[in-house]
Amino acid sequence: MPDEARAGELIGLEECTYEHNGVEYTADCGTLTVPENRSDPTTRLIALPVIRVIALEDHPAEPIFWFAGGPGNSNMSLPGLSGLIENHDMVMVGYRGRDGSVVLECPEMAQAIKGVGDNLLSAESTAHFGQGITDCAERLQAKGVDLDGYSIPEVVEDMEAARKAFSYDHVNLLSASYGTRVALIYAWMYPESLHRSVMVNVNPPGHFAWEPDVVDAQIRYDADLCKQDPECSSRTDDLAETIRNVSHNMPERWLLIPIDSGKVRFLTHFMLFNRGTSATVFDAYLAAEEGDPSGLALMSMAFDFMIPSVTTWGHWAAMGSLDYDPARNWIIEMDPPNSILGSPTSLMVGAATQQSGGWPVAPMPDAFREVQPTAVETLLVSGSIDYSTPSQAATEELQPALRNGEHIILSEFGHFNDVWGFQSEATRHMLATFFDSGEVDDSLFTYQQMDFHVGLGFPVIAKIGLAVALFAIGGLLALLRFILRRRKNQAA
Repeated sequence: MPDEARAGELIGLEECTYEHNGVEYTADCGTLTVPENRSDPTTRLIALPVIRVIALEDHPAEPIFWFAGGPGNSNMSLPGLSGLIENHDMVMVGYRGRDGSVVLECPEMAQAIKGVGDNLLSAESTAHFGQGITDCAERLQAKGVDLDGYSIPEVVEDMEAARKAFSYDHVNLLSASYGTRVALIYAWMYPESLHRSVMVNVNPPGHFAWEPDVVDAQIRYDADLCKQDPECSSRTDDLAETIRNVSHNMPERWLLIPIDSGKVRFLTHFMLFNRGTSATVFDAYLAAEEGDPSGLALMSMAFDFMIPSVTTWGHWAAMGSLDYDPARNWIIEMDPPNSILGSPTSLMVGAATQQSGGWPVAPMPDAFREVQPTAVETLLVSGSIDYSTPSQAATEELQPALRNGEHIILSEFGHFNDVWGFQSEATRHMLATFFDSGEVDDSLFTYQQMDFHVGLGFPVIAKIGLAVALFAIGGLLALLRFILRRRKNQAA
């Protein structure tokens, strides 16, 4: 970033190539300079990457700004272009704190999320994670990072600055999961800048936290689908009760391999977001009730390899912890005794916030913590088995506030990977039609019943892994025996 750069300036913009699925598209690449904290007149400038993929048509309609999910994920990769790039520029602006000159890396949190002792959800483990949050925030502040500048309204200001820099009169928004919260606040702050908005897997205010009764309702929904599936129903009379029994009576080990029940529960919730991984989880629980907890042991071990590296933790904390009120008793409320699974993710995060004070969340108007009415043309898209952003919240809380809105719920679709990739042609057609005309055409979607079949589930993988390990140990022992015998013969 040159010394003479000014706030809101798009510098170094030049032609580049954006590649997606092996196809190269003409694009512009540059850097947007923005204030780190717009409420501080003495603030420094930070730099954000910008990519604009050029529409294939000579006279395209309004551009589409993309807001990725997360928080903690980059905003510099589009999920797809076919059906949209023909008539719209596609614009990506890096998320502050994740992309660009300041990245809120938190190795303290990545290490602390592994927990201490034998239960990730114990008070000791959650306090340890809370201390990791505090340590990271203090280190970043000591390095000169103004954490008050890392909020969703500031992200919206970045997007609005990019719109002005490109001289667009109006823009469309395409958002997913966490990105829908950004799009929602954009519509409240700058409705005159927007043409249409599509929000996929919607996250209204308050829903970065998951409530146990909602998680349980989703499990019961899947349990009803299990009854309709010959393979699943042959293994259990009630999938919800199977999950409850295993969750509340989890074995401490499989053979000599310990099982951390907190890690299994946390990873269970995480993997239930999409239908492919949810089937794998259900298979592990069904096997455990049948007396084979090997799949749970593998989940317990896999946690330390999957979760610590799954996100940019500081960005996740800055943007995602705003719904975690430290005044709530998260330990009790997120793990009620009669719940099927509880809400292990919110228990971990909420208890850490409660015990340590949590991340110093940037100030944000109270109005943005509640749903506000908007006249922006909006299409909400949800999956009926989405544990991450359950459709009930969009239906009950957000849809009534949309003066020009419609909500499509796709049966037996989960989170964003399902909605975008499961019947991709139907998804692209619906989005393109809406952006181009304002009409909602979901006619290409067909019903596909939830498939509970798992080819190579966690129990099988665990046993294969154990066999390979034993074979390797046996081979090493045989080699050692051979070497010792050879040396003995040489000595003789």
